[in-house]
Amino acid sequence: MSRRGGPAEVNAGSMADIAFLLLIFFLVTTTIETDAGLDRMLPPIEPPTEEPPVIKQKNIFTVNINRNGQLLVEDELIDIKKLREKAMAFLDNGGAPSGSADYCSYCKGKRLSESSDNPAKAIISLKNDRETKYSTYITVQNELVGAYNELRNREAQRLYKRDFTDMEAEYLNPETEPSRKEDLKEKVKRIQELFPQKLSEAETGTSN
Repeated sequence: MSRRGGPAEVNAGSMADIAFLLLIFFLVTTTIETDAGLDRMLPPIEPPTEEPPVIKQKNIFTVNINRNGQLLVEDELIDIKKLREKAMAFLDNGGAPSGSADYCSYCKGKRLSESSDNPAKAIISLKNDRETKYSTYITVQNELVGAYNELRNREAQRLYKRDFTDMEAEYLNPETEPSRKEDLKEKVKRIQELFPQKLSEAETGTSN
């Protein structure tokens, strides 16, 4: 016969199981956001005994972004819509004289002696203010990378009748057949060597 008038008892035998099931549910359904970054390949570390190469000023294309998002390119205030065109003109200039070791036979620029000698020596130096908006910084980056890609696409069309960006995307696709990857690897590398991406980011500063 059950005892009456005593305190009610709660069966807690399955509480641990319920808690475990809830934990599994939240682990499965919860999404964790990850910050997207910029894909950049850093240059190899040079030996400390090796002397740094001498870079001519004419082979450096300077791009400065101030706190208001304005662009100062080669000491000239320009609209961001003109940035890609100016960067392409610098990279494709081919200013080294004909017959010299630095002469660029495939360059189609104006070959100005005061601008870059060839694409292998051309460096784009980007500097932004500490208060520059991230969206502006990304837009400038996209325009500069776009300048490289347009020139690479041109050379890829000349050599392989196909855009470089398409070949690179297929090469990086994990579903591409190994034999096809090997063929694309050589083509992608060759185009990259014609217009190597030398995008240098100077130390962030503060503008007035």
